[in-house]
Amino acid sequence: MLLEDGILAIWIQLATLFVLCSPGSANASRNGSIGAVVPIPGLTHVDHLGITVPDLDQAREFFVDVLGCEYLYTLGPLRDDHGSWMREHLGVHERAVAPRLHFYRLGGQAVLEVFEYQAPDQRLDPPRNSDIGGHHLAFYVEDLDTAIADLRRRGLRVLGEPTASKGPHEGQRWVYFLSPWGLQCELVSYPHGKAFHRNPEAFA
Repeated sequence: MLLEDGILAIWIQLATLFVLCSPGSANASRNGSIGAVVPIPGLTHVDHLGITVPDLDQAREFFVDVLGCEYLYTLGPLRDDHGSWMREHLGVHERAVAPRLHFYRLGGQAVLEVFEYQAPDQRLDPPRNSDIGGHHLAFYVEDLDTAIADLRRRGLRVLGEPTASKGPHEGQRWVYFLSPWGLQCELVSYPHGKAFHRNPEAFA
């Protein structure tokens, strides 16, 4: 590339940046900062969370009997025995099959979509929190100690003793536990609120 071409390219990039971040541009942030991204138009809330489990019947016992979820309905199967629909639309192996998937509701709002897959390249070990893609589900309880005692009575593994949070979460106590197949879950409780709720400006 000639020097003049390089200078021209830089000027074009600067001009484009100026237009995108100008106050009248749709790409300018609401507070005027440069480079902010506008959210997806019309996005309002989380609709559901999807989880893959090794055994749908075992998962149903956990979600309904332990967590108190309301079973809603079953969908499926999801499969494409000859084409590439599964890979193109779900990002899984082309011959992956989800015979059934269950939907649950908890607390009148949170909806869980629970899959059981069969796939040639399936990984069987759940990710840890430190792994890319690691995750956990957190559930609010009114009395943390009573809830922990119930988990242990059911034979579920509780990871350590409750931790008292600090900073914005002061006033909260929490503990992790595992589902029978290793899904990481958390119980949290803050009956008197968190420090952030009382004074959000202090943590801005």
